[in-house]
Amino acid sequence: MRSRLTIFIAVIFLFLAGCDFLNVFFPAKKTVTQQPVAAKPVVKGTVVAMVNNMPITLEELKEDIAAYNALVPNDKPESRVTTREQKISYLKNDMVRRVLLYDDGLARGLDRSEDVSKEMDKVKQQLVLMALGKKLTDNIDVSSKDIEDYYNTYKEQLREPEKRQVREIVVNTEQEAKDLLIQLLQGADFATLAQQRSKAADAKDGGDMGFISKGDKFSQLDKAAFELEVGKVSSIFKGPEGYYIIKVEAKRGGEQKTLTQLWDDIKRMLIFLKQQQAIEDLVSKLSRDAKIEIYEGKVD
Repeated sequence: MRSRLTIFIAVIFLFLAGCDFLNVFFPAKKTVTQQPVAAKPVVKGTVVAMVNNMPITLEELKEDIAAYNALVPNDKPESRVTTREQKISYLKNDMVRRVLLYDDGLARGLDRSEDVSKEMDKVKQQLVLMALGKKLTDNIDVSSKDIEDYYNTYKEQLREPEKRQVREIVVNTEQEAKDLLIQLLQGADFATLAQQRSKAADAKDGGDMGFISKGDKFSQLDKAAFELEVGKVSSIFKGPEGYYIIKVEAKRGGEQKTLTQLWDDIKRMLIFLKQQQAIEDLVSKLSRDAKIEIYEGKVD
């Protein structure tokens, strides 16, 4: 089971996707040098702890715990923080401890080191980019007509892929394949002949290749498998390993999904495309107005 410290490190990256990273890990309003009268920080929310005049709010605690719980594996639900007692323990043993260590780091001047400054610049850039992306795309939506038009245009491509269960017999010579095909047409059991005569690796399974999709195998087999009716045997064809005969045992999929079934998926996809277009339009505009110099010769 991963330690809380390991999960805490991962939480940093999760918060970069939308949580209030700076408030939790780099709280504001902290004075490094002791002042005669410490100014009280502006607090938004319900204060559940004070550490050297630095508040921790209930809202921050809930955010922190939610991010922690999101990183706990599904097969370890007992490791999540859910009860009131566990939340108080998390506050005391994780968040308070973190602020104490943060204070000590500030006292040592680590926030002013070159490495930390560079990383903080990266974090700030990422947060500004996320805020800009959110501002650009917050009001984007798609109409019912957009969704219906997309469905009607691409409904065939949105069809669930069809799969076929196929058995194969593979032999070295065409004459051997012809002899086997005659036996099959006279009523011989395909799986039994495959076990007895096929040189394919799946011979022990009666030649059962399982369910295959279009494009899974070489072109001749692919064509034969998806043209045959269920229960039918193919003619002989040449392939990479020799001469082939196949039989289609079953098929599944291939159904056309309704607009209602696909509505939410299409809407999400169209919104995403519009969001991407909005960002690309802004980048194009900024690029036209900016002075950009690329020194390709310095790239090794």
